[in-house]
Amino acid sequence: MGPVELRPAATIMLVRDGSEGLEVFMLRRNLRSDFVGGAYVFPGGAVDDHDRHENLEAVCAGRSDAEASAQLGVERGGLAFWVAAIRESFEEAGVLLAYGPDGAVVRLDDPGAGSRFASHRRDVDRGARRLVDICAEEGLRLAVDGIFYFSHWITPEGAPRRYDTRFFVARAPEGQVPLHDDHEVIASLWVRPSEALARHRAGEFELIYPTMRSLATLERFASADELLAAAAAIEEVPTIEPRIVEDEGGGGYRILLPGDPGYDDVVPAVLQEGVPMNKLLVRREHVPVTEGGR
Repeated sequence: MGPVELRPAATIMLVRDGSEGLEVFMLRRNLRSDFVGGAYVFPGGAVDDHDRHENLEAVCAGRSDAEASAQLGVERGGLAFWVAAIRESFEEAGVLLAYGPDGAVVRLDDPGAGSRFASHRRDVDRGARRLVDICAEEGLRLAVDGIFYFSHWITPEGAPRRYDTRFFVARAPEGQVPLHDDHEVIASLWVRPSEALARHRAGEFELIYPTMRSLATLERFASADELLAAAAAIEEVPTIEPRIVEDEGGGGYRILLPGDPGYDDVVPAVLQEGVPMNKLLVRREHVPVTEGGR
């Protein structure tokens, strides 16, 4: 078997100011999902061909492909990651980060607009139409200027699926109420980052390690303004690629992160069938070879 394809992906953290401080929107993945099923995540997924439309700049406000690509450290096509983040937010959460013909962020709290965009959401979700087509029909420009590159995670070698994921952060728009699609994701909520981490420690919230690290960073900020100002000022985002290693004696696996002892010296292991990737990415400590399922 050859190496697992590394698929480009985008994830977006939608934030707002709640009564007790900064909140972030999270979704619970379908229990039957092949990758991290049941975990609480941010909206996101693979960058697909529709996101790589040749005329993206015409429907994107405030960021060119050259600027986006330079920020991500890729030769070209960087703007597609911002578009994918917006599309996934629209598909999975019903939140559309876009400016209307009047230049303001679109509102979906009008009944007519709400039902129309609900139809658009279904079309985009099932691949019947592209998001750029919706933009052309509605006179929209995607609000990429308000979406900031935040972190970069690569799924470890040896995993059954691998993603090269760029994390972004943006303010949730007013006049839109996020709601999970009840297909890929089965529950949703606004939560303070510290509360999400506490619920994870209590065994109520399954989180994979990149999500935990993101929440730990978010909890340092008191407000959306403070967070977004800091995100806008980031000049360089390091790439974090965990490594799966076999424990001595061959009895199981664990995850190493850059900076951990032995990270630069190990040969990444290939997971045996039945070893749950969820548990490795959640716990990082030893997971037995015989431990299968969820």
